[in-house]
Amino acid sequence: MSVLVLILSVSAACCLGFGFVLQQNAASHAPLSDFLSWRLLLDLIRVPRWLGGIGLMVCGMVLGAVALGKGEISQVEPLLATNLLFALALTRHQTKHPLGRQGWAGLVLLAGGVTAFIVAGKPKGGDSVTDPLRHWLIIGIMIGLALLLTTYAKRSRMTAAPVLLALAAGLLYGVQDALTRVSGERFGAGGFSELLSGWQPYGVLALGVTGLVLVQSAFETAELRMSLPALTAAQPLAGIVCGVGFLGDKLHTDVGALTWEAAGLAAIVAGIVLLGMHPAMPSGTTKTESVRDLQPH
Repeated sequence: MSVLVLILSVSAACCLGFGFVLQQNAASHAPLSDFLSWRLLLDLIRVPRWLGGIGLMVCGMVLGAVALGKGEISQVEPLLATNLLFALALTRHQTKHPLGRQGWAGLVLLAGGVTAFIVAGKPKGGDSVTDPLRHWLIIGIMIGLALLLTTYAKRSRMTAAPVLLALAAGLLYGVQDALTRVSGERFGAGGFSELLSGWQPYGVLALGVTGLVLVQSAFETAELRMSLPALTAAQPLAGIVCGVGFLGDKLHTDVGALTWEAAGLAAIVAGIVLLGMHPAMPSGTTKTESVRDLQPH
């Protein structure tokens, strides 16, 4: 991995982590009647703190897109998962809560898992799969899972809805990252005319806006520790699946490498959960109504 890709990816993670905290601070005070509605974005756009969080998230996405253009998605995605470290750093500053054993354990697991996966897998680029059926099959599975999770979230109690919505958004963001890389390749090959002639940039926009509604709905219904871990865990997993599935990324597949790659991914998820559930993570407003009660009868 080049130093530039590392710096870009970690900088993107920093912007994303800080941005998510500011967004949740604002979204937790949004009216619950806006749950899974476009009205939620219209309400939040008037809140300066939320706009600041969106600005940081956009900066993170731009830096991530540049990193994806210079490195493989299987390299960049695990590094983007470190956004939780920066989110915890900001919330720890706000709450003055010490890291403690749980925080340090989560930090070590997340950092060690990212290192183990990248060192063992040694991701490298290859030729993208040209078969459109394979593209649509993998993308369709990811979007289908996101729709399924969202549908169940609308029928569930608030305790489950934030996690399900964050998982759904993470899957969409993982696909968005993959399409961002394809869009970058098209732009590099033929400029704006080549870029805009394909469906990928429009898919990036649609997935981004849809994911934003899901994330803000998750943020408004529960504290950050209920949603950010799921979001942070789902996005890199979906991105890696897309990278290996149709973008041509190659990982070492001998028994030893696969063992360390699996252990690395497991450590990443475990570290994300520990950090996300840390007491320093801010609490939102208490909202105990059922999501089903918000739906029109």
